[in-house]
Amino acid sequence: MANALQQLIRERLDRKGWSYGDVARRGGVPRSTVHHLATTDRVVRMPQSTTLEGLSKGLELPLDTVRRAAAEACGIHVYGAEGTAAHPADPEVDLLIASVQKLSADDRRHVAALVESLLDRTPKQ
Repeated sequence: MANALQQLIRERLDRKGWSYGDVARRGGVPRSTVHHLATTDRVVRMPQSTTLEGLSKGLELPLDTVRRAAAEACGIHVYGAEGTAAHPADPEVDLLIASVQKLSADDRRHVAALVESLLDRTPKQ
């Protein structure tokens, strides 16, 4: 069974009649990257932001759609997909929340301490 990113890429290629090369040229990413993401059953780590941006442009899809499919392909559940006009969804927050669940209890405590220290910082002027 194809992962979410594979499904998204294949569906778009089929619908538009595009090749991997077409997507790569439009998005400014290597054809091999598009091919790899479209054919790899298990994405081990989240693709770089520039890759996701290029893929989004090449597929003519919103970046958020591509980012969510990539996260799901990596086994990361992304929360808060819709957002609202007053509070739009923030993919970085969603990714952070989902990623923290994969950490050990000890590592989560370290992350919590870091977040608390960042929130307690007094802004420098």
